[in-house]
Amino acid sequence: MERWQIIGLIIAVYLGVTLSIGLLSGRRASKSVQGYVAGDRDFGLLVMYFVLGASVFSAFAFLGGPGWAYSRGAAAFYILCYGVLGMTPYFFIGPKAAELGRRNGYVTQAQLICGRFPSRLLSVLIATLTLIAFLPYITLQMRGAGIVIEAVTDGNVPLWAGAAVAYGVVMIYVLFSGVSAVGWTNTFQGFFMLAIAWSLGLYLPIELYGGVGQMFEQIQAERPELLTVPGLTASGDPWSWGGYSSAIIVSAVGLMMWPHLFMKAFTARSDRTLRRTVVLFPTFQLFLIPVFLIGFAGVLYPASPESSDFILPFMILNSDLPAIVVGLFCAGALSASMSTGDSLMHAAASVTVEDGLGPFIKLSDQQQRRLIQGFVLITGLVAYYFAINDSSSLVVLLLTSYGLICQLAPPIVAALYWRRATTPGVAAGFAAGSGVAIFFFLTGYFGADLRPFDLHEGVLGLIVHVPTMIIVSLLTKPQPEACQAAFVELRENTK
Repeated sequence: MERWQIIGLIIAVYLGVTLSIGLLSGRRASKSVQGYVAGDRDFGLLVMYFVLGASVFSAFAFLGGPGWAYSRGAAAFYILCYGVLGMTPYFFIGPKAAELGRRNGYVTQAQLICGRFPSRLLSVLIATLTLIAFLPYITLQMRGAGIVIEAVTDGNVPLWAGAAVAYGVVMIYVLFSGVSAVGWTNTFQGFFMLAIAWSLGLYLPIELYGGVGQMFEQIQAERPELLTVPGLTASGDPWSWGGYSSAIIVSAVGLMMWPHLFMKAFTARSDRTLRRTVVLFPTFQLFLIPVFLIGFAGVLYPASPESSDFILPFMILNSDLPAIVVGLFCAGALSASMSTGDSLMHAAASVTVEDGLGPFIKLSDQQQRRLIQGFVLITGLVAYYFAINDSSSLVVLLLTSYGLICQLAPPIVAALYWRRATTPGVAAGFAAGSGVAIFFFLTGYFGADLRPFDLHEGVLGLIVHVPTMIIVSLLTKPQPEACQAAFVELRENTK
């Protein structure tokens, strides 16, 4: 049996185990929409920890993170910064969202926002922008899976086939088991990718340089610019502090606004479980350290991959490791990709049906579930098309999505903490902020970059979003007192 076939066999075993866990986990959940989307609100601490951690650290972290460490050096550290900062608001917002979900049956973010600010138009706007933001994120996961499988099989399994097989498995267990499959497969995948990442992250610097310290000493002597914050841009020029800082801000603000993460508040067994998860979450950042070490290990390596995003599989394949170890590495990388991709496809379909169609069409519980399953397929196929036809950097794809998704933060905060906020104010702010983010993205991507001080388009959107929301809210009629109190005063009842 050839080397690539042994590796392929290990990948097949991993995919089979994951599929089995996904299908079996759904047998306990009810067949209702709440069972499919919110797991009957029964996730405990272990599953919550891994479903959030594994969902955050994806193909972006396993491939894009080392790619940035390899090509842009200290620029990759922004990922560590926002990963710690971004979860903090969830300690306060998460339990309030969970309580509102239990009281009112909410299973999506837009349902919470529109429960406070009733508007079918706002619901559709949120669903549309969320779906637009989700597509590049799902594309990132699929492309990451295809990159790894193509690399470790020496091209015998091309990117399009690798992505199709890995995400065919994901679609099957998400279709049949919903968020229960997401939770339990993420737990399995989280353990697996942590073990693989640390094993390889320590092995390569020791094998190539004699140790982690010696590796950085040599990089400092030969490529000191890579160890100087804020690092480099994609073109090799120094990254500006405006670009670096705004990348951290937009990612920190947007982290828990991702619907596939925020919606997990509705799955938690208790508020105590949510708060413990937030406190423990920074420990998951330890996963990033070894993958960064792998990227830095490639800096002084005599050969280089065709793309910086390929540095991790490139280093593995050029280290004379046994086929079984390479296969396990590939399974670890697939764990990172699939543990996020399943959450994304499930959330994208749920948001489309619950928030895009739900306000206009009265559907039975069974019809909603079937529609969500249908949109899981549609979303997966659209993202797959872009995955095999897009050559953008994996990190750039993610940062693009964050520009839109962080616009959900002001409506959430206003719904839970500001009495004077109104439906017109929130809708106007959301539309203005999203429009500005899209404008600066399109002008930078297709024309001249017009962003002042190199600020991320998402931050520029927030700069317009928040004042617009405040001004329009103050100029329009206040909401009824009962509606305000049901949301804003909730914090007094959940301590």
